[in-house]
Amino acid sequence: MKKAIIIGASSGIGKGISLELLSQNYKLAISARRKDRLDEIKKINPKNVLVYEFDSATEQNNTLLDSMINDLNGVDMIIYCSGIGIINKELDYLKDKKVNNLNIAGFTQVVTYAFNYFIKKGGGHIVNISSVASEIGNGLATSYNASKAYQANYLQGLRFKAFRMKVPIFLTDVRPGFVDTDILMGNKDKLFWVAPLDKACKQIIIAIERKRKIIYITKRWKLISLLIKILPERIIRLFF
Repeated sequence: MKKAIIIGASSGIGKGISLELLSQNYKLAISARRKDRLDEIKKINPKNVLVYEFDSATEQNNTLLDSMINDLNGVDMIIYCSGIGIINKELDYLKDKKVNNLNIAGFTQVVTYAFNYFIKKGGGHIVNISSVASEIGNGLATSYNASKAYQANYLQGLRFKAFRMKVPIFLTDVRPGFVDTDILMGNKDKLFWVAPLDKACKQIIIAIERKRKIIYITKRWKLISLLIKILPERIIRLFF
C-alpha cells in the first residue's frame, strides 16, 4: 500500500487530493488547523486516514512530520497544500508576515525535511500546490505572488540538487489558475476559467502519477503563462 502525507488537507485542493488518493487505496496522514474537517475525511475510510491538528505557520513542522512518518511506518510522497493569500493594498507588514509565515517558512521547513528524508530513504516524491501567480507580481497581493515565486524557484533548485546527487526524488510543482474553492472568496462569477474542484484534483493526481515537473491546472492556464512571458510589463501591469 502506498503512503502519503498531505499538509493542509481540510478544504479545497488539499481535501480533494486526499479523497482522490483514498480512492486509489493510499494510506494517508493529513494535517490542518481545523480538526473537525479532517475528521470528515477520516470517516470515509477510518483505517487508512491518520489525523493531526496542526498549524504549519508555526516552526514545529519537523515534529509533526516525525510523528506522521513514524505512525505511517514510512512514507512515499509528501504534499504541501497549505497556503494563504491576503489582499494588502495598504502594504501592512503584519499581513505580509502572516502570508510569508505559511507560504515561505512553513513550506521551506516541510520540503527540506521531505527532501532530506527521501535522501536517506533512497527516493520519494514531493508535491507542492503553488499557483500561476508564481510567474508574475501583483500590486494588490504582493506577498502572495512573491511567496509562490519563491516556492517555484525552491522546488526547481531541489530538482537540480536531486539530479546532482543521483537520487530519484521527484518534485512536482502544481500551478493552478482559478479553482472553485474558498480562496476565491465568493468571486467565482467575476473570474474566468474557474475549474471545478473535482476536475482540478483529478488532473493533479494524473500529473503526480506521471511524475510531472510542472503542471498547470487546468491546462489552458499554460497559455496565460506564455502571455506573461512574452507581453511587455506596460501591458501586464494594467491587470495587476
